Amino acid sequence: MATHHFEPSIYYTALGTYEPVLHIESGDTVATTTVDNSGRDAEDQPVTGGGNPQTGPFYIQGAAPGDTLAVYFDRVIPNRKIGRTATVVAPNVLDPYYVAAGLPKNSGAEWEIDVDEWTATLISPKTRLGDFCLPLEPMVGCFGVAAQGGQAISAVTSAEHGGNMDYRGFCQGATVYFPVFTEGALFFLGDGHAVQGDGEIVGTGIEISFDVEFTVNLIKDKRIHWPRGENEDYIFTAGNARPLDQAVQHATTEMVHWLIELGLEANEPHILLGQCVEYDVGNVFDPAYTMICKVKKSILRDIGLNIKPAL
Repeated sequence: MATHHFEPSIYYTALGTYEPVLHIESGDTVATTTVDNSGRDAEDQPVTGGGNPQTGPFYIQGAAPGDTLAVYFDRVIPNRKIGRTATVVAPNVLDPYYVAAGLPKNSGAEWEIDVDEWTATLISPKTRLGDFCLPLEPMVGCFGVAAQGGQAISAVTSAEHGGNMDYRGFCQGATVYFPVFTEGALFFLGDGHAVQGDGEIVGTGIEISFDVEFTVNLIKDKRIHWPRGENEDYIFTAGNARPLDQAVQHATTEMVHWLIELGLEANEPHILLGQCVEYDVGNVFDPAYTMICKVKKSILRDIGLNIKPAL
């Protein structure tokens, strides 16, 4: 196990089979940085184009199609003082009659990020919200592995490989699992948000650059279909698709698979989910929506399933 300190100099706006920036082993940790969705770095300088530029890809030695890659977020911290958001709810999240009447101008907003006080404060535009201040909830908006079939899929959307899921649970302390589709898995990450409401309904979180550390673990000959994750309290699965009901189907089916792997049989996962499932909205702005299906670990332990701590 080793810790690699990597300073990116090139970024990609698609997740695909690009030349790796670094080869690492299962169990290794990488300390690196990301730029924001528009390509601005820790000095708030544009260093690449927009479109959720990704740091990576990182090649995991021994990873092959049919394996699963586990990624643990050791550290996810904003590394500059200014974050930016859009200011108008997306038309597809509003009733058509309301949109037809005319939406406000999307002027953009700036927020002061204070990692010492752990706050984000609205500084412009000046509104009746006053000195609107929120606690930081840093999360990674877009990350995943190279897509299947040799595709290069835009970092503004998502699919089985991950991508732009914009789920608030992808934060420090979470472990996320991805199906591996190509040699080396080729892991990417970017699109940091200091804060974001469910759904990313204005099309942004508070967009910011990050200092990140992540640890990878390779699970050989373990095939999953959609991204999975866990934290101290929950296991969860992600479905990425449009329309939203298809994303729900993917996430729920993946959770049924997981519960069967944990030891439930026949209709037992269905009985449990019928009364205990929880759903979170990831992204309802981008070309593919994201839905999260989750179950409390305490419930699974109470029925005798062996739920190990997250990686």
